[in-house]
Amino acid sequence: MNKEIELNQNPIVAFLEKKPADFTKADIIKYICENDIKMVNFRYAAGDGRLKTLNFVITNLEYLEQILTMGERVDGSSLFRYMKASSSDLYVLPRFSTAFLDPFADIPTICFLCYYFDKDGNLLESSPEYILKKAEEKFEQVTGGMKFQAMGELEYYIIGDEESKFECEQQRGYQESSPFSKYESFRSQAMYYMAQCGCIIKYAHSEVGNFVLDGKNYEQNEIEFLPVDVQDAADQLMIGKWILRTLAAMYGLDLTFAPKIIAGEAGSGMHIHTRVVKGNENMYVAGGELSEVAKKVIAGIITLAPSLTAFANANPTSYFRLVPHQEAPTTICWGDRNRSAMVRVPLGWTTKNNMCKLANPNENDDCIEMMNKQTVEFRCPDGSANVYLLLAGLVVAARKGFEMQDWKEVAEKSYITTNIHDKENEQKRNSLQELPTCCSESADFLEKQRDVYEEYGVFSPALIDGIFSELKSFKDETLRKECEKNSDLLIETVRKYFYCG
Repeated sequence: MNKEIELNQNPIVAFLEKKPADFTKADIIKYICENDIKMVNFRYAAGDGRLKTLNFVITNLEYLEQILTMGERVDGSSLFRYMKASSSDLYVLPRFSTAFLDPFADIPTICFLCYYFDKDGNLLESSPEYILKKAEEKFEQVTGGMKFQAMGELEYYIIGDEESKFECEQQRGYQESSPFSKYESFRSQAMYYMAQCGCIIKYAHSEVGNFVLDGKNYEQNEIEFLPVDVQDAADQLMIGKWILRTLAAMYGLDLTFAPKIIAGEAGSGMHIHTRVVKGNENMYVAGGELSEVAKKVIAGIITLAPSLTAFANANPTSYFRLVPHQEAPTTICWGDRNRSAMVRVPLGWTTKNNMCKLANPNENDDCIEMMNKQTVEFRCPDGSANVYLLLAGLVVAARKGFEMQDWKEVAEKSYITTNIHDKENEQKRNSLQELPTCCSESADFLEKQRDVYEEYGVFSPALIDGIFSELKSFKDETLRKECEKNSDLLIETVRKYFYCG
């Protein structure tokens, strides 16, 4: 058994001694039969961005073979608002590569993420996961074989009654340790469950936010994944959110990915790091510096940023977080290591120093190649996003960057070196476009730029129409200003979208 498989926490991988991408139906049946699995769960993303579930109990081999081969029928009009009840029957079929054991089930249960199919047995054009697949395939075609990779940062607040003499200073919770961080053990267990379900995790820690509201303790945390192919990245975020919520319920705690809970306290984002690779080479770096490929991707994101918010910031409270002079971005710009920028190029281990030897004198002079760690981060998304549509939009934006003749000019014009809100940057800031300030504005930008998303048949017109209508239905043009004057309205609005995404 190779080390990659041996160290994988997913017990199905260990049993089959195969990478998930190589799983077959025969493998799955073998695992079920030889490990006394009693139930099967199909899970699939709906229009609200959450996973839905269909449960099966295994009674005989013939029925198991049937559901794995043919899937089952579901009501699309109850899963997607834009579908008509008169023609809404859909199939859901499992993707074997996503197989994992349900860590919460008392009865041994295997789970799969699914694809939707239409009445003719074709992948459903408007389903979120297929839109991402189409975006990924078209990007690879346009770029001559490059692959788009991504990883997300799940920020969330965990909420409980726990009291402690070790109080953390308000807005100073970043990477605190227990006992000042109250939910470190919860976070660790969530990470372990995610790893068992196939997620590839980078790290986790407590975040800046911590406060008391209505007698409840709110502590912000973050779990960050490693870059993988973009569809795997979306799957991991979906599984991660499901695990966090389910575990919180088991602990008797509350948990939210809401973009903003209360004025003056840190909001929660869902930053997305991107990477483009060809073979084993990270195309974001050339000669130890940020490459033209990276700048093309950045230019594409800069160009489509106003409409990307339609997928990234999907309810009115998103725009309570995207306010000036906070870490959440408002101006469409990019910079190196600059957290005020909408697109950030973080530290990428391009140093020539052998830091391991400097920290550990007994180590030798061998220095492993670290160039593959360079990413480009999109900082405006939050937990309200439909993960598949958000990542599909980002892939479309990256593809757009490769197709733009003026990518270099766009990248140069939108680059900043210091905090965009510093007085010295006032003239620069005035020359740059701002992100939308509400869902209604986001919808207008989506309508203006929809042709880019619909090109090559990636996003379906019906889906774009549906998102436009939903964003407009919030009628939130003045809501942010109203909430600034009315704290009760703010609390009421936050509660309405508390369990978004």
